[in-house]
Amino acid sequence: MHKLPRILATVTTIAASLFSAEIILAQATQPQAVELCIVPVAGNVYMVQRPGGGGNIGAFVGPEGVLLVDSLFAPMSENLVAAVKSVTASEIRFLLNTHIHIDHISGNENLANLGVLIFAHDNTRLRFLEDKSHFPRQGGSFAAPAPVGARPAITFNDTMNFHLNGEQVQAFLAPPAHTDGDIFVYFPVSDVLHLGDVFRTTSYPIIDKYNGGTLRGTIAALDLAIDMAGPNTKVIPGHGLSVVGRAEMEEFRAMILDIRDKVYAMIKDGKHLDEVMAARPTANYDAQWGQEAGWTADDFVPLVYYELGGAGRLLDRQ
Repeated sequence: MHKLPRILATVTTIAASLFSAEIILAQATQPQAVELCIVPVAGNVYMVQRPGGGGNIGAFVGPEGVLLVDSLFAPMSENLVAAVKSVTASEIRFLLNTHIHIDHISGNENLANLGVLIFAHDNTRLRFLEDKSHFPRQGGSFAAPAPVGARPAITFNDTMNFHLNGEQVQAFLAPPAHTDGDIFVYFPVSDVLHLGDVFRTTSYPIIDKYNGGTLRGTIAALDLAIDMAGPNTKVIPGHGLSVVGRAEMEEFRAMILDIRDKVYAMIKDGKHLDEVMAARPTANYDAQWGQEAGWTADDFVPLVYYELGGAGRLLDRQ
């Protein structure tokens, strides 16, 4: 009888994963079925969202043109352009990619064909040149690389400034967190910060080790963002259902630090990964951050464990 709740929980998790996968597949392949919304953030900055709040786009608009932050899935490009056109008559001129993952760069080629100039960090462009694209969810998987036409035309090392619509837009490399090419984009006049997938409100942090992501860098990147943010700063999360602020970033960081400290204490006590997992160091947070199919505590805790120096038996998932 005691096994029944565990069986039901497993069935529920599998069903949620399949449902989430179906939604993502539908959004990536059936643009007519996906309605994008565009909402004002502050000043001249808007956020474009797909259902579920993944791959959130920043759109900086004005009489001299539009600058986008990320590009969603390729089949959504027409809807993306239409969403932007609903708030401005100006042309989309520039696109910044915050990192390499498919839900942030797949629309690149379509936008480039419209004359949009694409920018990214040096490390992100190097990922475009690899023979496969890596995605960290569901234990990690590979897919075909992005087409040549999707590659950033201009890259930078540490920082880049855009002078557009009478304002300065600042793009700069964050510490290696979600990937090693993560960039933050700050709109000082509007006081809006776009953090890409370093910050999300829908799940535990996703650390793509294959693409250079680290736990240490995630904490350092959040420290940087929190130090930059003022009491009225609006924050666009890479994944999230709404615009948030400094308090939500602090809550996210505190959760990560608490889990890190608990895991590290168990490592110092000689615990193996299966013992750490059984102790459920994320128990206080699973209800809020552990419900996204494809990235739960089962994915996050092992990354924390091994980066902190843990070694030994792998978790038995049978």
